[in-house]
Amino acid sequence: MSDPRFAATTFVVIDFEGLTPAGRPAEPIEVAALTLRPQGGRLVEIGRFEELIRPPADVPVTTRDVQLKGITQTMLSSTAPAAEVMDRLDGRLTTPPYRLVAHHASTEAGIIARQAEHCPRLAAIPLLDTVRLARAVAPGLSSYRLDNLLAYYGIPQPASRHRAMPDVEATAQVLIRLLKDGERNGQWRTLLELDMAAGLQPKQPPAAPEGEQPCLF
Repeated sequence: MSDPRFAATTFVVIDFEGLTPAGRPAEPIEVAALTLRPQGGRLVEIGRFEELIRPPADVPVTTRDVQLKGITQTMLSSTAPAAEVMDRLDGRLTTPPYRLVAHHASTEAGIIARQAEHCPRLAAIPLLDTVRLARAVAPGLSSYRLDNLLAYYGIPQPASRHRAMPDVEATAQVLIRLLKDGERNGQWRTLLELDMAAGLQPKQPPAAPEGEQPCLF
């Protein structure tokens, strides 16, 4: 795209793997991010971040979690908690402007909002949802799951599917194809048009119960 705002933006493709205990929001156990910048008419990788996250002690890794994600309780036992990992990721975000990119971005937005005190820069970044981009570019598909979009574009499914970095790499490949197709179709030529087609504003952090101070440590 020839839009100066698009050319100045870093795109951060992000994915979390999480546990979902009954009656509670998802707890992240892995995060990966891939940063892309427009260079020479294409998006070029300029950095990546990947860490496992230790969940709260009362949130176990179930047998089904292990089967689906390949992440065991032992793998998480010596890792840092979400507060530390998200703070480290936030510290990488030093050259705005950014757009976060995720598949079903509202899920990632919710996890980020719940960790906002540890990642205030990340929590303030607008998102682009590749599901919304795909619905605009390829209306009528039976499903817009990531696996279906990989098949639609003939992109091989990554090994270790449902781990954060392989899913991020797959999402980045789909993003690049969607951006090209949408530009060719005249659906977007500027960052503003992308935001209008597929943008989400950051979710607000959950309010602390009345009379309770936010936990700082």
